[in-house]
Amino acid sequence: MNVDDIICRSTFSMLEGKIDSRIISSIGKMGFDKPTAIQAKVLPHMLLGLDVIAAAKTGSGKTLAFLIPLINSLLKCNFNKKLGTGCFIISPTRELALQTHKILEKLLVNINLSHALIVGGVKKNKELLSLQQGVNIVVGTPGRILDHLENTKEFNCKNLKCLILDEADKLLEAGFEKHIKGIIKLLPRKRQTGLFSATIDDRVRNLASLVLRENPILISVTDEKQSTVTGLQQGYFICPVEKRIPWLFKMLKKAKKLKLLVFFSSCKSVDFHYEFFRVHCKAPVLSIHGKLSQSKRKEAFQNFVEAKSGVLFCTNVAARGLDIPAVDWVVQFDPPTDVKEYIHRVGRTARGLNNTGNAVIVLRPEEENFVEFLKKEKVYLDKYTFDSPQEDVQEMATRRLNTK
Repeated sequence: MNVDDIICRSTFSMLEGKIDSRIISSIGKMGFDKPTAIQAKVLPHMLLGLDVIAAAKTGSGKTLAFLIPLINSLLKCNFNKKLGTGCFIISPTRELALQTHKILEKLLVNINLSHALIVGGVKKNKELLSLQQGVNIVVGTPGRILDHLENTKEFNCKNLKCLILDEADKLLEAGFEKHIKGIIKLLPRKRQTGLFSATIDDRVRNLASLVLRENPILISVTDEKQSTVTGLQQGYFICPVEKRIPWLFKMLKKAKKLKLLVFFSSCKSVDFHYEFFRVHCKAPVLSIHGKLSQSKRKEAFQNFVEAKSGVLFCTNVAARGLDIPAVDWVVQFDPPTDVKEYIHRVGRTARGLNNTGNAVIVLRPEEENFVEFLKKEKVYLDKYTFDSPQEDVQEMATRRLNTK
């Protein structure tokens, strides 16, 4: 039996000896017992120090797949503050970087490795001091990391062991290719690199050829029959323009006990609907988009993460990688620009093992052909009547309340 088979059939607690016992203990306290499919396939290779390109659906557990081996690697070589930075984790958005950093904090509760969150939109003074003192693991966004590499004196990366590019396809879509190339030029060539992505296209392959060593391990965990997770119930309904806002009002009213993400096409659309529902409908909604200040984005995101029920109006800034607990419904009030965007949006619900969730996309009559494009990419939607989503919400709310 090879190492892959051993891990696939193992619990995390059975991996002591391959993974530091302190990491195993932290994983247990976080409530995780068995590796997910992507973790089972990535861990054997990254624990050996190999470069990896890993592709898996959103919500599959990619974050732990790279955090566990990079922490293990630093512990094996007794890494400390004097050695500077041992690992960079680069994320496409501030919210994803914040989320990854919080998971990292939980893993490092009983482990003496320093860490820092380095993102744009906040003052640099605190970051400067910590980087100069020595931060073993840096989680951040490309622009701010490159800024520090170029301008922060005594920022020691000479002993770098590992570089992680998280949501690599989104990094490219967001226009960070130049930043990534600039970062790579300033890092030691001798290092382990992991590139993690929901999809692997030609641009991601080109990026991989730039940042990884020769012959990286290519890992893909996909379902050829379906592009979204099996626990997701998803549908669409055709709604005339004049009935869209009344429908959303009914949806929010009947989902008071549930947790909803509502996606809009632009920052202005989020602002308009947020003000309309907050002021005129007295709805307790939150909002998040790329033009809000970092403090407002962080506050809204954290409030929604911690809430047991509520509504978050958002753009695609919330569509990638974010692990928000217990999202019952994803509502796409404005349709996405392509199929990949659709998949990432609905990936905010039905996350992890044995989880379920619901997704609805609102289409105008002339937009119904979008459903056919989804079918070509193995995404299959049920057609709802105008009232059926509300009925489903009522039934779900009753079931959830009965289980509390």
